[in-house]
Amino acid sequence: MSLALATLIYEWRRYMAAVMALALSGLLVLAMTGVFMGIGQSFTAQTARSNADIIVMRPGATNMMSGPSGVARRFIPLVYNHPDVVEVQSFFTTGGTFQSVKDYNPTMSAAERARHKAPQQKFVMAGIIDTRPGSVTIPVDYSQELVEALRQPYTIAIDETSLGTLGVQLGDKALYNGQTVTVVGVLRGYPNMMQPMIVMSRDSLRMLGQGDSGARTGPLMVKLRDPARTAAVAAELNRMGKGRWKAWTRSELAEANAGAMFEEGILVIIIGGCVVLGIIIGVAITWQTLRGAIMANIKEFASLRALGVSMGSLRRIVVELSFWVGVIGVVAAIGLTWLVKLFAAANAVVIGLPIGLLLIVGAGLILIAVVSGFLSLGILKNSQPADLLR
Repeated sequence: MSLALATLIYEWRRYMAAVMALALSGLLVLAMTGVFMGIGQSFTAQTARSNADIIVMRPGATNMMSGPSGVARRFIPLVYNHPDVVEVQSFFTTGGTFQSVKDYNPTMSAAERARHKAPQQKFVMAGIIDTRPGSVTIPVDYSQELVEALRQPYTIAIDETSLGTLGVQLGDKALYNGQTVTVVGVLRGYPNMMQPMIVMSRDSLRMLGQGDSGARTGPLMVKLRDPARTAAVAAELNRMGKGRWKAWTRSELAEANAGAMFEEGILVIIIGGCVVLGIIIGVAITWQTLRGAIMANIKEFASLRALGVSMGSLRRIVVELSFWVGVIGVVAAIGLTWLVKLFAAANAVVIGLPIGLLLIVGAGLILIAVVSGFLSLGILKNSQPADLLR
């Protein structure tokens, strides 16, 4: 074991402030970035968790969240022409008004509704699934019981985060575009921070007068006979399309959707501000903590110099010590962020923590610690062997 690591283990209390500063800086950046990435994941959860191997969108679309991404309906049989394709369905979303029927009295005036806190109309997004067993549009975490329930006419499912907003519970009836629907399922892990969303079968949506029957439809969800050939089939579909569409593998589209969140100017400003604040806090506290710890051990460093250890070797010890402080800070930051993620998940809030983000933030925290170590090297000038004689 190196002298730097042994010092850190033996005198860990002196370096705890630096470790916690790094951990909290990392938590700030990871939590804020993770929340925004989680918002993006919630928008695309239904397609990301579906049985689709390939998503076909219009050629100019770069993700599913910015701008139209649908294609012409006549492309569906063309995609079917590929011998590896076994199912093609459109991912269709629409919208409408939603109102709970609890205590609803159509004769009430607006003033009376406000006074009695009667349920108000809200605008919701409506997504669809095909309830045929094994359909490409059914998310993999939907239970068979939920799919069976949605197979019944005029039934819907709602994420648990939207129940309070919409004023309904499991088994309640509500009005969607003025027609009665029944809540038969409560979803978990499909929050929508911007707009409440309901899910129903394609048949129920058609009965409600919003069937997907136009010349254009949503992105095409494609299921393959052999998922191992996903990348090859996507390339072949793009050649078949001759520029009329673009086929994405599910992993490619997930990366594009995640990146789209950082194209929003306000989000970049918020996350950038968190990064700058984290760097300032991390460097300032870590630097001062390391400086104080080295000063507290200045006689030990003077003893090493008296034994013939060069100043360069002492500097390397300090830099290595700061490196290990950074490593422990990274572990603490990831641990704290994981606890925050578990707490958020218990309250139906999604926090995205991809490996790439953890690696980038971890490397940044270690760099902050090492820079703080370099800033603390000046204190070694006080490690004069002659001071041991006083």
